[in-house]
Formats: sequence, structure tokens, C-alpha cells
Amino acid sequence: MHTDCIPRRIKEEAWEFLKDNNLGHRFTANGNKEEQYVGLLGEMMLCKVMGVHHNMAKGFDGGFDLLIKDRKTDVKTMGRTVDPKPHYVNNFMALQEHFDCELYIFCSINKNTSEFTICGWVTKQELLHKAKLYPKGTIRTRTNGTTFELKADTYEILNSELNHIYDLKYL
Repeated sequence: MHTDCIPRRIKEEAWEFLKDNNLGHRFTANGNKEEQYVGLLGEMMLCKVMGVHHNMAKGFDGGFDLLIKDRKTDVKTMGRTVDPKPHYVNNFMALQEHFDCELYIFCSINKNTSEFTICGWVTKQELLHKAKLYPKGTIRTRTNGTTFELKADTYEILNSELNHIYDLKYL
């Protein structure tokens, strides 16, 4: 895992963009502004860490956020109040599995400390093979005992099942 602190400038740029833009373009479960903010911060921070420019595009992104070595890559970021652990899961909504995307990079943001963590990555095939699929409406329980209901059919993959981020250079 790779961890970095989120600069104030990136937070402000993300909120400014979201004031006039809605990043949700699915037919359901598009995320509220806070959830979209977390997702946008994840994209921006990954680009910062990788040393590439982040394109603040309006409208539907085609199902992927950036190209890594010509491979369509989607960044999935979860907001948490703690640092990620190997037994924590990452969510991927099944309604996105038809998008033209080859790689998924899963990230986490600790909202209390502003720490951004790249948890790891998988190919689309690895994700669909390793992850567990839960139907919409399933009640999921976090490790701290709190629960939430899934908004859509959702795949869950453990951090421990992801490829290490340093392996990205070998893609």
C-alpha cells in the first residue's frame, strides 16, 4: 500500500469542480456530493502520486478515469474514518461491469487524517473472479459492528486479494 497526505489545494479544486458538475451518470446509485468528492479526490491523488495530469472532464467518462500504459483504468475510492487494513473490503457496483475498462485501482481516504492510500489493483477479469457478489438490499456489517444496506448489486474484494501497487510498473 502507498499512503500520502491530501494537499489542501487538491481538496479545494475537487469541491470547486463539484459545485457545478455531477459525476454520477449511472441509472441508479450515483453517489451524493460527498461520495463523488471522495471519488474525485482518489482520482486526483492517484494522478499526483503517479506524476500524471488529471483531466477534470465534464460528462460521462466512458467507464474509466485514466489510461495507464494504454489500459483503461478506473479508480475506486472509499471514504473511511480509519486506515485500511488487509481484511477490509472494496466495493464495485455490478452495474459498472459492462463498461469498457481493463484495470481497477482501489484506494481509501481516511476522512479524519486526510490520508490517501492506494490499496492495490486488479484486472477486470481478476475482480470478477475473486470478488463476492451481493444483491441489492443486502445488509452488510463492517468490522466495527455497524451495518449498511447495499444500494445496488455489489462486488466486494478484500484488500489482501489485490495486486500490490508496486506491481503496476509491470503491466
